[in-house]
Amino acid sequence: MIKNSLGKMIPDGYKPFISVDHFKTESYNPLDKILSKEKCKRIESISLLFDELKIKDGMTFSFHHHYRNGDLLLNMVLKEIKIRNLKNITLAPSSIFPIHEPLVDLIKNQNVTSIFTNYVNGPVADAISHGYLKDLLIMDTHGGRARAIESGDIKIDVAFIAASAADLDGNANGIDGNNPCGPLGYIYPDLYYAKHKVIVTDTILDKLSKNEINHTYVDYLIKVDQIGLSSGIESGTTSMTKDPVQLKIAKDTVKLMNELDVIKNNMSFQTGAGTTSIAVAAYLKDEMIKHNIKGSFASGGITSSLVDMYNHKLFDKLYDVQSFDLTAVNSYKNNINHILMDASQYANPFYKDAIVNKLDCVVLGATEIDLNYNVNVTTTSTHQLIGGSGGHSDTAYGSKLTIITTNLVKSRIPSIRNTIQVISTPGNSVDVIVTERGISVNPNRNDLLDKLKNTQLKILTIDELYQKAIEIAGLPELFKHKERVIGLVRYRDGSILDSIYEV
Repeated sequence: MIKNSLGKMIPDGYKPFISVDHFKTESYNPLDKILSKEKCKRIESISLLFDELKIKDGMTFSFHHHYRNGDLLLNMVLKEIKIRNLKNITLAPSSIFPIHEPLVDLIKNQNVTSIFTNYVNGPVADAISHGYLKDLLIMDTHGGRARAIESGDIKIDVAFIAASAADLDGNANGIDGNNPCGPLGYIYPDLYYAKHKVIVTDTILDKLSKNEINHTYVDYLIKVDQIGLSSGIESGTTSMTKDPVQLKIAKDTVKLMNELDVIKNNMSFQTGAGTTSIAVAAYLKDEMIKHNIKGSFASGGITSSLVDMYNHKLFDKLYDVQSFDLTAVNSYKNNINHILMDASQYANPFYKDAIVNKLDCVVLGATEIDLNYNVNVTTTSTHQLIGGSGGHSDTAYGSKLTIITTNLVKSRIPSIRNTIQVISTPGNSVDVIVTERGISVNPNRNDLLDKLKNTQLKILTIDELYQKAIEIAGLPELFKHKERVIGLVRYRDGSILDSIYEV
């Protein structure tokens, strides 16, 4: 084991994290994109595709997560792997959700022995945390996954691409058909660089409303009974929280943005789909309307809250890598300025004009934060896998202002801690933490502190926030995990931020 610059121990043979800017010193040499050699071929079933491609032990399959907890395709492929009792398969889905519970048996049986993903939650996360995956889980960021595929760090034998509709030539999208899921932004690296690309859909049309996926990259087309459940893309809630703590955090976040001169014409903004994020968007909407502010764009996984702001003409454009609800899906289908961005355009550190680098402000969450502003969104305080960075550290790095919102204490557990279980986002990318009992500004941002000299907001040091948390909940015991490393948190540049241990 070796120690990286954050003091975290990582296994030998991996590149240790040095700094958030270290990638600027490195060259980037993406592989050539792989075009289809022949006309797209119609295959009648996944089983026949396995025969056609002579699928064997040790191969790598990739998937996207635009259906989120309504995805059915990964489970279809897992079923075929199980029937054939293939071994040592590597999976590279952009995310894993509770609906993918059938994967647990294949992990335990060593049909699947290695996984690359950006987010994992539910029964699969539990199985991996308890040490059932034979080899390592590699947790990338959304931009880091694109980099890894383009550079050949992740080599994909077959990309299985769920699409809500396709034509017989192999063009496809996520908006036509009976089960739309929105823009298919995360699958583009797989589409361009996998050895074999397979569109799987439940709807074949003569003509599509949009050709998101170009047939020149597609090798095979399969029609199934149902590709996914549109209802499964809903993330959390789309309604305004009534929790007074979260409402206070959201109000203070918007007040803070105002005092830091972020809320102004041509501003760009991103936030997530959690309850606090939805409240932030609602209060930001009111503030922008009050002062007649018009922003340039909002981006990310797009929610109905951001669509509402767009419909009120508060933003010129929406840049969408995935939709978080059906309102966003319909907006993308019908509005010319609701624009698909692929994973590299969104967040690849080596993509020159990545959208994350154009953000004025991003509002993100956290499960834990340490005294150096490092953030954990990968595990609980007892080291149980519950998520992953996704776009967290990508947007935190790129945005001019990165705000982390969190309850100071959750279920009698302090969110601000001396030591956190896993570092998902380095503290150098975090500017401000907003809790219901005070706001802490990273001392590296003296410019922000200067702007807040006369504020009525309660500004505290991180140590003062920590002490408040301890006064409320007491000093937490540091959870003792086992010694075996079962996963790695990989920063967007390919270096290793932290190790994940068996529990």
